[in-house]
Amino acid sequence: MTTPDELARELLDLQLDADPIGATLLGVEGRDHLLPDISAVAEQHQRGLAEKIRVRAMAVDTNHAELEDRLTIAVVVQQAQAMVDKIDARSPEYTVTGNLFAPVAGLLFHLGQVPAGEQEQGEAFLHRLSAIPEFTAAAAQRHREGLRFGRVPVRPLLEDAISHLDDHLAKPDADPLRAPQLPDALQRERDRILEQVVRPALADYREVLAHEISPHARDEQRPGLRWLPDGAEIYHRLVHAHTTTDRSPRELHRLGLDRIAELRARAGELGGELWGERDPDRVLHRLRTDPELFFDDAEEMLTSAREALARADAAAPDWFGELAQQPCEVRAVPSPSESTPIGFYLPPAMDGSRPGVYFANTASPEKRPRFASEVIAFHEVTPGHHLQLGIAQRLTGLPMLRRLGMITAYSEGWGLYTEKLADEMGLYSDDLARLGALAQDLLRATRLVVDTGLHQFGWSRQQALEQLRSSTVLSDLEATSEVDRYIAFPGQALSYLVGRLEIERFREEARQRLGPAFDIRRFHDVVLGHGALPLSTLEFLVRDQLPATSR
Repeated sequence: MTTPDELARELLDLQLDADPIGATLLGVEGRDHLLPDISAVAEQHQRGLAEKIRVRAMAVDTNHAELEDRLTIAVVVQQAQAMVDKIDARSPEYTVTGNLFAPVAGLLFHLGQVPAGEQEQGEAFLHRLSAIPEFTAAAAQRHREGLRFGRVPVRPLLEDAISHLDDHLAKPDADPLRAPQLPDALQRERDRILEQVVRPALADYREVLAHEISPHARDEQRPGLRWLPDGAEIYHRLVHAHTTTDRSPRELHRLGLDRIAELRARAGELGGELWGERDPDRVLHRLRTDPELFFDDAEEMLTSAREALARADAAAPDWFGELAQQPCEVRAVPSPSESTPIGFYLPPAMDGSRPGVYFANTASPEKRPRFASEVIAFHEVTPGHHLQLGIAQRLTGLPMLRRLGMITAYSEGWGLYTEKLADEMGLYSDDLARLGALAQDLLRATRLVVDTGLHQFGWSRQQALEQLRSSTVLSDLEATSEVDRYIAFPGQALSYLVGRLEIERFREEARQRLGPAFDIRRFHDVVLGHGALPLSTLEFLVRDQLPATSR
């Protein structure tokens, strides 16, 4: 009989086969020469394998199994089902945009991050570059297939994709595919492949978008899944896949509205303490528009993040028994774009060949708020994702599937939980930074409203933008980037607040069970010490590991 660890290994192999660049970035060998196969035939093959793994995992008797085996089966079942749900969404047919959530733009970014300094790595990188025409042809074919069934891109996002390709083609010297450091002997061959193979393929793909797909694109009035065939069912399944809960889109929409009301009241309180201004609208307006609250230049953005993370690293031992050992660097986004998020994180390679990296988007720094810098850095690095994934990578007794943190509600819930935890840890430098953390809270609550508004209730892109502008402190640039992200990646934005609220609930229940015996370091070690888990499974784990004590 297949063991839980063997099922986990099978599923992880399937996931990495589907995302070989992700495998390389994680330091998992064997796929360094491959690009993803996004053809419909390949995806349906992957779907069939994932479903078979899920069925076999469901058949495993866990009633008398060891704890870790029970946890592993829960992860396999959830992750296999999520893979099926995401494939059934057929997103390569209609997800076309210039940011990393789309197949082609995402390929160009992630491929520019792979290690290629050794001879074998460099040769594998060149092999991947040579395969880009096949990838872009597959992407174009998926878009054509979408046309036949009414699954088409959204016009503003498609125009952004075309603009991104135009910019890429116009600046060959800034090509992110030149970023990996190759052995000297291979650099001339890379230049040849980029000029003779890659750039013509990207130009051809750009023409497909502009002339074949663009005339049929959806307008701004119909950007959500609600407007696609079977879109409502697709969205419900994606909500479940991303949140690992049974909360409905309607329930999440109402939760978001309630949270916005609560947080606006708190914004008035903080604004009164900071500026003597207690009107929430005026406080949010000042955060949105006061030029003194925005960065002067790119270097100031990078320095702010580095200083905040130095404080976090110094304080972490008082709050966590286990800590990440891998380094994390702060870097500017290569070829920064205004449509890219203000900051994001790339985990370290499992083999230690590459550190974790926090990317700050230094495009238009005068439009990037100082008050958001610290909270985003804490979320992405310490005590957020870098700490979480750094600990998980060291859990060598667990299946690799559980160490890689691929469950969105767990990892993003943890990241958002740490934004509030950072205040408990005394990490924010001043009241303005705390107000910035509250502004991020408002954003996550608004995400529940806007994501469900777009995909469940059929909102227009303009309705979504107006909700973000009225409920958050985002600039027009950032609000547009956020809305287009929700359109391109349905359901993912829901996972942050859902996960955070569940972790906070587990913590409060444990505190009440244990009373004076409750230890925050122990709670954190339990939450982080078993890898990524579905939220219902994490609830079981916390209750099992932190049971009530007799008083």
